[in-house]
Amino acid sequence: MQHIQGIARNQMQVSSLEDSIGQDNPVRFIDAFVNSIDLEKIGFTPRVLKTEGRPSFDTKVFLKIYLYGYLNGIRSSRRLEKECLRNIELQWLLEAICPNYHSIADFRKDNPKALKQLFKLFVSFLKDAELIAGETIAIDGTKSRAHNGKKSNFNQKKIDKHLEYIETKTQEYLSALAQNDDQETSTTVTNIQQKIERLKQNKIKYELLEEQLKTSGEPQVSTTDCDARALLVQGQVVEVSYNIQAAVDDKHNLVVATHTINRNDKNALSAIALEAKENLNLETFTALVDKGYHNGREIASCKENNITTIVAQPDQGKSNENGTQPEYFVTKFIYNKEENTYTCPQGQTLSTTGRWHKKTGRTEESGYMYQKYRTPACKTCPVKSQCTSRTGGREIDRSQYADAVEENNKRYKANQQLYRKRQEINEHIFGTIKRKWGYNHTNLIGLEKVNGEHSLIMLVYNIKRSINILGVPELLAKLKAWNSPYKRKVLFLIKTTYIKLFLATILFKTSQSKSKISIA
Repeated sequence: MQHIQGIARNQMQVSSLEDSIGQDNPVRFIDAFVNSIDLEKIGFTPRVLKTEGRPSFDTKVFLKIYLYGYLNGIRSSRRLEKECLRNIELQWLLEAICPNYHSIADFRKDNPKALKQLFKLFVSFLKDAELIAGETIAIDGTKSRAHNGKKSNFNQKKIDKHLEYIETKTQEYLSALAQNDDQETSTTVTNIQQKIERLKQNKIKYELLEEQLKTSGEPQVSTTDCDARALLVQGQVVEVSYNIQAAVDDKHNLVVATHTINRNDKNALSAIALEAKENLNLETFTALVDKGYHNGREIASCKENNITTIVAQPDQGKSNENGTQPEYFVTKFIYNKEENTYTCPQGQTLSTTGRWHKKTGRTEESGYMYQKYRTPACKTCPVKSQCTSRTGGREIDRSQYADAVEENNKRYKANQQLYRKRQEINEHIFGTIKRKWGYNHTNLIGLEKVNGEHSLIMLVYNIKRSINILGVPELLAKLKAWNSPYKRKVLFLIKTTYIKLFLATILFKTSQSKSKISIA
């Protein structure tokens, strides 16, 4: 024979699904992990038996489907339904159960909070398995495109532009109607009137959007997904997106905390840092963070919670001919904490009256208090033009969070080698999730549901990475030895099953003996 021959299709084989799944197959860990957890205790909505109709599917069936699906790059409920029918790994995992796509989709939409709790539970397992050190954690964020296009996202400027266009076109059509009155061309008049009516309807739509924008107090509004926002993705590129925050441990690059927000990174540091601390039950840790998170209030909040931050300093403002030169940037002014004064590069002392001023922001939380520092020496200073363009002289503002920021900036300068590890720790995670797996967008609507899906994605990433580190058999051994408060009482279930089988056997033997007596 020149070629390898296959098995005849009509040949019968005696085998089981168990024979088709290797001991190192990841589905064995998914099966053991889901079966070991009390899903109702975590918060999953149970599927109850209805008084009429067919029995419902067990909650763990849907969780197994989604863990397997996201692990293999499949998240469409229709595709998952097809895989349940033709995929031998899913047949083994689900014991040949095949739910319909609608039930599969509902599970993900109905359990966003429970999926987040499941992620946190797996993080605690990884810590108990000694895969997480909890000493140095890198924090970063990435944008995930929302189920809302740019055309369905509006701010005041965009609404004004549309209303102005409608007004201009309406005037053009009214002028055209006036010119056609003498010509008595009914077809042309009818077409113009239809266009004017359509413009009126569009005007009402934009006026309602304007009212919605003012009522919400938000700078923008999205019509398809009301929680989605236009965010700066890279450079000048803007997409209607969500912002996935992730804290990653440096030992094995495993995600220890994650949540999704609909704003940029500026005010996001303390929330994700505190979540990491809570998930790992730590006293303290060092957080490596890029300059997009540099915010005095956030750094001070981390300090209050015993979290050591190394946040990169943002670039200083650019100098120009009429503005402050690099030699006179605020970083060149030396602060004296005991006297509460600044000393400028020319040796002059800038003092404050001690009065606190309030800086208002977009929200109440973004505002802060600060003091002003000035010196009368600016009036006669020979280099005043290089220091400031203000007529009254140089003025420095010092916020209430300045001490925490200065401490952070000193740590950043003293730990450049440690800070360089930040990109190595967490950048490749986003690359794997978005480029390799294709999870660069969400089809779910609403911040809570999107949070649930992104928690599921990070959970699956942790599962896949921990399998790569230890292998399935060793990870299963650690899972078996894991003492979790959410663990199912498997022993009780086994005992109950044996009792039922024992009673059924006794009843069967009793019925057989009675039938023998009656025959006799």
